[in-house]
Order: sequence, then C-alpha cells, then structure tokens
Amino acid sequence: MASLSPSQVQKFQQDGFLVLEGFLSEDECVAMQQRIGEIVAEMDVPLHCRTEFSTQEEEQLQAQGSTDYFLSSGDKIRFFFEKGVFDKKGNFLVPPEKSINKIGHVSPHQDTTFLYTEPLGRVLGIWFALEDATLENGCLWFIPGSHTSGVSRRMVWAPAGSAPGTSFLGSEPERDNSLFVATPVRRGAMVLIHGEVVHKSEQNLSAWSRHVYTFHLMDAAGTVWSPENWLQPTAELPFPPL
Repeated sequence: MASLSPSQVQKFQQDGFLVLEGFLSEDECVAMQQRIGEIVAEMDVPLHCRTEFSTQEEEQLQAQGSTDYFLSSGDKIRFFFEKGVFDKKGNFLVPPEKSINKIGHVSPHQDTTFLYTEPLGRVLGIWFALEDATLENGCLWFIPGSHTSGVSRRMVWAPAGSAPGTSFLGSEPERDNSLFVATPVRRGAMVLIHGEVVHKSEQNLSAWSRHVYTFHLMDAAGTVWSPENWLQPTAELPFPPL
C-alpha cells in the first residue's frame, strides 16, 4: 500500500480510526504468531510478578501501578495476564500460552491516558490482526468521533517513594454503551487508532484465540513527550525514529 486515499484520510479524521483489510499477508501473520509462541514458551515469570493486565483505574493501581515489573517494562519483554488464570498461590489454572493478555484491551479507554503528549493528537496506535477478530473472540469496539472531545484522564508517575507507583489525574466518565460500534476484521488487517478515540474489546470467552500485534507511533516534530508518562525512553532502548 503506497499511501492512504483522500477518502480514507477523511474517514480517519471523522471517526478516529480506520480499518485497512489485507495489510499483512498470511505468511507474515503466521511468522509473527510463531515468534509469539516461542517467546511465550520461554517465559519465566516469578510468582510475585504475575500481574493481571487492566485499563480499569482501581485495578491498575492495585496491580501494575504498584509493581516495578510493570513500571520498568518499557524496554524489556514482560508478560501480563488475563483475569482468573491463577490460583491463590499464583499457579496457572490454564495453559500458560492461553493466559496472556498484554496485547488485548478490555475496558474503554483512550491511549493518550497512558501516552500523553503536548500538543494532543500526536500519538497513533497501530493494531494488526494476526487472526480473525470477531464479535465472539474480542474484536475492537469504538465510539466514532470521540477523539474530538480531548482526554478525560491521565496516568502519571506518583511522587517518589509513594505507593502505588502511578496515580491518575482526572477521571474516566461513564460511557454510553450504545455508542460503541463493533469493528470485526479479518486476519492481516491493520487498524489505525487515534490517540484520543475511545475504544475497548470484550473479554474473549470463546474457544478461539485472537492474536494481535500492536504498537504506537508519535509525530515527533514539535511534540513534547510528557516526562510524567509511565513509559520513557532509556539509554538501552531509546524511542527509534522511523
């Protein structure tokens, strides 16, 4: 794909997201899934670091916000898990390869809550479907046009020495569920996600996995990356220019 057409650009600007079907080939999806499988097969997560991933504020503050395992994960491979996959002692209740959540979203949120820039509108989410993402296995849902309302809350570093390690400025408003639009896509699709658009995906309770690969881009020209963001570049892994 050379570039977006004018109509695609207009739709992204209008809705805050854009689906591009067939961006990755079948072979590319298989290769990425194989690499994911290798990484998961080799994972060795200590009991005290087995953290459930959530975008819900209270759960974040109790779990990943209070652990160095999450806060120092920006330049490392770390694993975050679905709810209910551990017993009270932290042992797996399901096969480890079926326990990972880190590349899935559950509760409604805006990416800018966690990746804040000045000015706003400089963060873009890139979401690749490595398998079909359906209503049954947890496709994305969006509130079209919600990116024009600004950011409702921010997750920031808490004062040094305080616990948990992060806190929130502002609060997440109540969302009208009827405004969400389901966005099922086929394997190989790429979804562009505006940093302020409200999106979610439901918990996958089906018998089918929904592997995705996602990352974020920032337009660096004239942009300030907030020093209060949990994710910061390091000497070992600075943000790579593209």
